[in-house]
Amino acid sequence: MATHLLFETATGLALFTSEFAEEIGKSVKTVQDSIDDVSKFGKLVKLVSFVPFQDAAHALEVANDVSEGPVTQNNECSGTAEDEREGDSVQGTRGVVHEFLHGLLELNLAKKPGVVLGVEERGLASSIKATLGFDCDASDRSLELLRGIRLHQEKLLGGLELGDTKRSQLGLGHAYSRAKVKFNVNRSDNMIIQAIALLDQLDKDVNTFAMRVREWYGWHFPELVRIVPDNYTYAKVIHLLGDKSQLTEEILEPLAELLGDNDVLARNILDASRASMGTDISEVDHLNIKNFATRVIHLYDYRKSLQKYLSDKMGVVAPNLASLIGDTVGARLISHAGSLTNLSKYPASTVQILGAEKALFRALKTKGNTPKYGLIYHSTFIGRAGAKNKGRISRFLANKCSIASRIDCFADTPSTKFGEVLRDQVEERLAFYESGSNPTKNADAMKKALDAYKAEIAESGAAEGEGEAKMDVDEPAKEDKKEKKDKKKKRKSEALAEMEVDETPKKSKKSKKEDEPSTPAADKAEKKRLKAEKKAAKEAAKAVAA
Repeated sequence: MATHLLFETATGLALFTSEFAEEIGKSVKTVQDSIDDVSKFGKLVKLVSFVPFQDAAHALEVANDVSEGPVTQNNECSGTAEDEREGDSVQGTRGVVHEFLHGLLELNLAKKPGVVLGVEERGLASSIKATLGFDCDASDRSLELLRGIRLHQEKLLGGLELGDTKRSQLGLGHAYSRAKVKFNVNRSDNMIIQAIALLDQLDKDVNTFAMRVREWYGWHFPELVRIVPDNYTYAKVIHLLGDKSQLTEEILEPLAELLGDNDVLARNILDASRASMGTDISEVDHLNIKNFATRVIHLYDYRKSLQKYLSDKMGVVAPNLASLIGDTVGARLISHAGSLTNLSKYPASTVQILGAEKALFRALKTKGNTPKYGLIYHSTFIGRAGAKNKGRISRFLANKCSIASRIDCFADTPSTKFGEVLRDQVEERLAFYESGSNPTKNADAMKKALDAYKAEIAESGAAEGEGEAKMDVDEPAKEDKKEKKDKKKKRKSEALAEMEVDETPKKSKKSKKEDEPSTPAADKAEKKRLKAEKKAAKEAAKAVAA
């Protein structure tokens, strides 16, 4: 049974005491009936302390601690057996005790025995239990009381006017939502996910449209399909040709230019058009075919620009993963995982079969062989490996992909050095499977990559320093000259001091004797003399004091 209630609002934190706990604890319905009436509910709870937030940023910080704190492993809330079973079902909820909340609870509850704190968030209750040692209650009775406080908070909390709560809730909600969806413009994996999804869809659509163009124009010029097998070139050629019956020798030059300066292929197309078995079609049909071919050409061009955009984004967001496995396959891994952060959290065994979930669960259900690879099958390494080594190279490649994704996710400065070294390691492992040549040790490879990464950062820093120096040349030059003069003066003064020390007068024979090391007997005599002097000094001081 909760003796105190912690109420969290957008304006601040409040602490209430639960009055008549024994009477109202017998039935939750009693609490529910008394909630709607302020006069009745005011007798059930009493305000102990209300501390408002300093500003909107402070409120957002406390809210983020409650929602984004460390994951708890169990539920420390006390209550009935049913409540504990419910608490077991929500293991892993988040919550952390902010300094603001810690001070409020410690100030008001530290010296009170038998405190049971009613808290709405189970994860926060477990954190309070672990941090401050207070017993917490998140049962239905406490939740009903907190619901009543929330219903009448403007009347129960002092200093609030009508509408303050709604405005503060709206502002905190907007700030919290912005913080949740906030991202780094330069390192956004959401753009990669959208780009690779659009790229895959474009591949399907462009192939479908190209087949439609071939079939449509094939009724008029069927021989052209064998002469020009490439879909993109085929669409450009039919856009240029039009009606085959109107072709002349003048078409050879632009046609050869379109075919990559291939005059023989252009002559073959012209000869085939004169002996073609296709049917004649009207000008309206030619116009529609030409317009459709134009659309297909534009789609091909847009696909190329989208591929370049994806490569640029991967070079910023995941440069090591792109260097290791390629832009397209790396983007598909990120898209399938949901984000680069999720991919970096996956173990290598999960990365290996990412994209082959259906085959995996089918194999587990039928107790058959599990898949060896998923999306990484499209990598060139898997295709180059032998049939018996595909599983081993896929496991090794997934291991390196996991390392590369973690480096990309948590590195401050994007670089391709680690990805290039990891790619060389996969190449060496392929050679090892084929010829048995010893690959480089992982520790040596990582040390090489780390040295190259540090050198790259140093070069970039030096380049930035040179750029800043070029912007402001005169003043740094003057400062350098002053520093050089000061250093020269300091060196001269130090040299003169050393010369003065060296040129000290020679010692006399008497001083040499004094500097000679003393014997143990002389040391004892000296100690006795010092003791006698101290004793005489003390006696003299006593005499003066008397």
